[in-house]
Amino acid sequence: MLKPEGVLHFTIPVKDLDRSEKFYTEILGMEKIRRNDHMVFMRAGHDCFVLTYSEKPIDPNPEGAHDIHHAFRVSAQEYDRAKDFLASKDIKLIKEEDRRKGTFQGRSAYFHDPDRNVIELIDLVRGPVGEKDG
Repeated sequence: MLKPEGVLHFTIPVKDLDRSEKFYTEILGMEKIRRNDHMVFMRAGHDCFVLTYSEKPIDPNPEGAHDIHHAFRVSAQEYDRAKDFLASKDIKLIKEEDRRKGTFQGRSAYFHDPDRNVIELIDLVRGPVGEKDG
């Protein structure tokens, strides 16, 4: 069995690198690390992800669904401010919830990036919670 030390990065497919870089830096406040002709390497706190140009259509969820998404942690204060900021940029929430059960617990807001990838912001108050822990 392998023993990974953690997640180095994950990839978010996009159709327009310039548009996506602008969204993730200017709207979501992520840091650009570097860029090449088909990828933008980004940082969210200590964690990394890559915006990668996709030649295929990007349609991860049926209309209105959010099961396939990317979640980013924010503080309680930032969660409230982020919702107001997103609204000021005409970015509509597709779902909001306050989970008190499950693996990741806290307030969550879901919305689309420019390619309709679903992004979750979560004010994580408890988690990850294992099956034995309730």
